[in-house]
Amino acid sequence: MSACCSTFEGAADQQFNERKVAKELARFRTKGPGPTTRLLERGIAEAGALGSVVLDVGAGFGALTFRLLDQGMTGAVVVDASSAYLRAAREEADRRGRAQSVEFIHADFVSVAARLAGASVVALDRVVCCYPSCETLLSAALARAHRCIALSYPRDVWYVRLGMKGENAQRWLMGNSFRTYVHPRGTIERMVHGAGFVLSSRRETWVWSADVFVRH
Repeated sequence: MSACCSTFEGAADQQFNERKVAKELARFRTKGPGPTTRLLERGIAEAGALGSVVLDVGAGFGALTFRLLDQGMTGAVVVDASSAYLRAAREEADRRGRAQSVEFIHADFVSVAARLAGASVVALDRVVCCYPSCETLLSAALARAHRCIALSYPRDVWYVRLGMKGENAQRWLMGNSFRTYVHPRGTIERMVHGAGFVLSSRRETWVWSADVFVRH
């Protein structure tokens, strides 16, 4: 494991620790998935991309993965750099009787992407904002997407950028090395279109954009 990957995984473990993940999982079990997960699930279904394997990058405890399996996906590969998230994902898979349908990988996706097989759907729910270089992350993800790529990311508007700066300042004061980023939509679109995908749907909240692209 490279020093870069170790640094990222360490930051992920610091940000997404056992206490935080337990609260998120409890909320998911009582209230269902968050808004971006619901929007991506809807967009993937409407794009006609259900029915094969999903590669869920930065999957957390697997909220989108389990929703898509319930919708008809036949299998999933879950990748996350947070050990707490991966433990929670395995726990949730056992609880749902889905353990045989999901492969779990604890790693920074970028560091292991070259060793992973492609998938019909590649999903990145609130993951693009975790990487300083969205180009590096998207290049790896696009290379493994056969039919569809679905991603949610912060909108590049002033109040979101201001909020991110405030969150990062608070993390710095607390000695937390994890950072989040707002990347230009134009950069994301240019890369996805250049890989042969076209926009199928885009749904937005005040903070997030949830985009689903399908191979042209």
